[in-house]
Amino acid sequence: QVQLVESGGGLVQAGGSLRLSCAASGRTFSSYFMGWFRQAPGKEREFVASITWTGAGTWYTGSVKGRFTCSRDNAKNTVYLRMNSLKPEDTAVYYCAAWRGTAYATLQRVDYWGQGTQVTVNS
Repeated sequence: QVQLVESGGGLVQAGGSLRLSCAASGRTFSSYFMGWFRQAPGKEREFVASITWTGAGTWYTGSVKGRFTCSRDNAKNTVYLRMNSLKPEDTAVYYCAAWRGTAYATLQRVDYWGQGTQVTVNS
């Protein structure tokens, strides 16, 4: 059974930092992109960041470029999202995801989802 389990969310002041973790189990993700989506209240779930199996390639949505860093530790089957300079508009539930194909995925292309972790940024 494939599982993606996120952790590390919480409440932070604007300008602060958080690191999300996603522990993957149940299969080998060597051919998968892994990454993060987020869903703010009243909005659609959106792509945030992704990373290749080797970690050599990363992609980010424009609003987080330069502030967020996606990385992975394949020995631990874990993907991370380091979030710096957080803004109130970053408030959302953050979901870990895994998919095949292209770096930027639509929701329909995601094969596996985590349960989500809440990130709240106060102004």
